[in-house]
Amino acid sequence: MYKLMIVDDSNIIRNRIQRAYDSGSFKMVATAVSGQDAIQKFQEHRPNVITMDLTMPQMDGLECIEKIVSIDPDVRILVVSALSDKATGIQALSLGASGFLCKPFSEEELVEALNELVQD
Repeated sequence: MYKLMIVDDSNIIRNRIQRAYDSGSFKMVATAVSGQDAIQKFQEHRPNVITMDLTMPQMDGLECIEKIVSIDPDVRILVVSALSDKATGIQALSLGASGFLCKPFSEEELVEALNELVQD
């Protein structure tokens, strides 16, 4: 059972991700609305899987990924972003994210991306 945290400043996206993930292998332990919020909740709940938005107030997803990975290098982070900009996605991967999913996405795409994330 993987502990999942959803990081996105959009309530709509958080709800979509919450509905879509396969509750068989994932248990949602936290949602965060900003990078700072995410780091605090990460330390509290220790999720092993995170969906991460890149464009958020205060601290963006890239900085947040860097900080979380420095706390736990084994965490799996799926970047979920509207930026069709591949360079940012590649940068996120180089900072320690494990996968990239573009918004808008279908529930199938999300479930598939999460499942791929946790397969070794």
